[in-house]
Amino acid sequence: MSTAAPDLNPWPLTIATYNIHGAVGADGEFAPTRVADVLREISADIIALQEVPLGGAGMPNVLKILQDATGFVGVEGYTFSVSGRRYGNAVLSRYPILATRQIDISFGSREPRGALDADISCHGHPLRVIATHLGLRPAERHDQIRKLLQVFDTDQMAVVLMGDVNEWFVWGKSLRWLVSHFQAVPAPATFPSRWPVFALDRIWIRPRHRLVHVEVHATPLARIASDHLPLIAHIDG
Repeated sequence: MSTAAPDLNPWPLTIATYNIHGAVGADGEFAPTRVADVLREISADIIALQEVPLGGAGMPNVLKILQDATGFVGVEGYTFSVSGRRYGNAVLSRYPILATRQIDISFGSREPRGALDADISCHGHPLRVIATHLGLRPAERHDQIRKLLQVFDTDQMAVVLMGDVNEWFVWGKSLRWLVSHFQAVPAPATFPSRWPVFALDRIWIRPRHRLVHVEVHATPLARIASDHLPLIAHIDG
């Protein structure tokens, strides 16, 4: 007599966002293994990464290095190249990634930007994760937020938006738009990593009640591995 497989519950989940600054630390050293050590410290289930070297022209594929170090599934969201070297966003996940989409949020002649949109199955429970890195100018960010709010809204699964939003002002218009959509969330400072002053890295989740706690990972290793500190969120069902 066969029995049905148990409905494994993935909650609670730990998620994180981390701008790894091309794997160049606050000391100017290119050290992907140091970033990998920070990821092991975090021990998150799903991680959004920004400024990830993706190989080309003799440059190591840092995403591949981080996949090998964590044993996670990894997907890339290529956004631009410099002298043949490719960079972009990425998502690492302990759970299967069922589908990905690349959202182009480039603005005019500014540096190309994108959002990596991934559907993740956490023991059969769907979670949609959007990893992004917004532009440096206010008009650029306003346009990018408008594009994101148009394309990823859904009531069919929990949605997480996380990444480096590059918003230096607490009451910036782009942040107000995001808060009106997702509700307010804690925003501890993550930049610069040695002495963090600005909350450039953010995590939002919808529905909001699933967000339990947000914290910065500020170990001695994290303070040197990148110019940003990782931001961690704990979510529950």
